[in-house]
Amino acid sequence: MAYTYDDQNVFAKILRGEIPNDTVLETAHSLAFRDINAQAPTHVLVIPKGRYVNFDHFAAEATEAEIVDFIRAVGEVCRIEGVAADRGEGYRLIANAGRHGVQEVPHLHVHVIGGRVLGRMLPAAG
Repeated sequence: MAYTYDDQNVFAKILRGEIPNDTVLETAHSLAFRDINAQAPTHVLVIPKGRYVNFDHFAAEATEAEIVDFIRAVGEVCRIEGVAADRGEGYRLIANAGRHGVQEVPHLHVHVIGGRVLGRMLPAAG
């Protein structure tokens, strides 16, 4: 399957330093920063630095080093933010993909959301 990556998406611009962000963690292959439209006390986005559209694209084409780094970065963000299940009250991970998944930015990103009871599902936007 061919994936088309848009170099002008907001996360590509953040990675290039064209748009500022509130960094929580930066690693060799990942960047984590606070969501500007936070839905809970903890709302951090974790993105790979590579040009990956969504999770299936990342899983198919990322190197082992990128995959390990990204997964560990998500776990480290949970620890840093105090929501990791062994120390806090837990969290939710959300990764939207494609039109049916209501993906707004065509760059893989995982939302780490916590710090309050989230309920079974997040409310629909709008």
